[in-house]
Amino acid sequence: MIRKLALFLITLLLVTEIQAQFSRPKLVVGIVVDQMRWDYLYYYYNDYGTNGLRLLLSEGFSFQNTQIDYAPTVTSIGHSSIFTGSVPAFTGIAGNNFYDDDKPVYCCYDPNVESVGSTSREGKMSPHRMLTSTIGDELGVATDFRSKVVGIALKDRGAILPAGHSANAAYWWDTSAGHFVSSTFYMTQLPKWVEEFNKKNHTEPKFNIKTSLMGVTLTFRMAEAALKNERLGQGKETDMLTVSISPTDAIGHEYSTRGKENREVYMQLDKDLAHFLKELDSRVGRNNYLLFLTADHGAAHNYNYMKEHRIPAGAWSYETTVKQLNEHLQAIFGIMPVMKEDNYQFYLNDSVIAQSGRNKQEVIDEAINFLLQDPQFLYVFDQEKLGTVAMPEFIRSRMLKGYFRGRSGEIGVVTRLQYFGAKNSPDYRGTSHGQPFVYDTHIPWVMFGWGVQHGESFAETNITDIAPTICAMLHIQMPNGSIGKIRLPLLNEKDTR
Repeated sequence: MIRKLALFLITLLLVTEIQAQFSRPKLVVGIVVDQMRWDYLYYYYNDYGTNGLRLLLSEGFSFQNTQIDYAPTVTSIGHSSIFTGSVPAFTGIAGNNFYDDDKPVYCCYDPNVESVGSTSREGKMSPHRMLTSTIGDELGVATDFRSKVVGIALKDRGAILPAGHSANAAYWWDTSAGHFVSSTFYMTQLPKWVEEFNKKNHTEPKFNIKTSLMGVTLTFRMAEAALKNERLGQGKETDMLTVSISPTDAIGHEYSTRGKENREVYMQLDKDLAHFLKELDSRVGRNNYLLFLTADHGAAHNYNYMKEHRIPAGAWSYETTVKQLNEHLQAIFGIMPVMKEDNYQFYLNDSVIAQSGRNKQEVIDEAINFLLQDPQFLYVFDQEKLGTVAMPEFIRSRMLKGYFRGRSGEIGVVTRLQYFGAKNSPDYRGTSHGQPFVYDTHIPWVMFGWGVQHGESFAETNITDIAPTICAMLHIQMPNGSIGKIRLPLLNEKDTR
């Protein structure tokens, strides 16, 4: 009897210890700052206040060498990869816009759903083209879908793709209506609190809030409203809130990586982030939420700016290249099969080639031979034959991960460094992104809050490591397409060099 009692007490102690070791935060918050280069953490450091980005760095853990391990590096792919731990080769998100069986599509457009909160096409969106699960989806599976998952952004793709397939809601800005909307993929009508928020926070229809500092503020206000009204972090299960800041990208495209406009948007980001963190502390508690901040891609410095300082750079006119390539193929084969260039890829029309009786591989080979004569390109390749192309392995690996047959273009290109698709003008002030080089691939990844000790690591990590790391901390399965590694030096180390 005494022996049985002793065994029972030992078992009870072991179970109690395991239960004590296993815990989850009340809330996970994933913040994506669209087009935020890693060096913005320090370029503007002395101008930031003490309660926003500097607070994350001073009390959180920063992975200082986080790289995007695929190309093209664009918004929809970045957002999907952060929250799936995967790459276009598996997610099927091949770009913001791409072709699906030679038909042009937008990554989130869904003709089978309706807008909720407006009557425009801008609300007809869903994650149906994304083929993998997200952190939020796996959190739902782990809790029998008792967890709440909500996504918020001005850009539809910035709200929808991070939140995932099983999210309770995603809200994005409908420019034609001047307020936040959703779609019937999530709900049949907007919650009352969203309707009230829209009454107090709206613009005139067609005003482009994405190029306005107000867009940063309204995004965080909407996130705070969701936090309050959906009671996120107040239940028995872990909830998740995803937030994407879109104006940093729109303003960056227009005014590039330097100058007062870019500084202003990051000062606004820092100010609004500080207020948001204060709200999280008040409503959930500093030690009860796990927050991470990262970016979907970086950006190249403006080529005129670089030239002023004698650094090689330039603009690539992709419209001109498409025109010249089609003219060349017409002279050789009698057809103009190139539909478009997008994502640094050329899309060929199978129907045009088939109707001509030409062999598609011959057309591809001829197109590649023509493009290789252009000194703007370092590499031109058949996407299906990347393994045979002589190029640095890190570029080949990134290109392979970025290719999805049927949705990616048949021919890929890598431009010279600091060359990107833009108009060639001495007055051009903007920038772009999409290439496999460090200015587009080096992004911030800062962890903060529950389970995180202060420190930093300069070991190389990837964008695809974020989702499996978060899932490991939550003790849930990683997303089903995840290829990343679990990075947990933040729990017990300051540097992994």
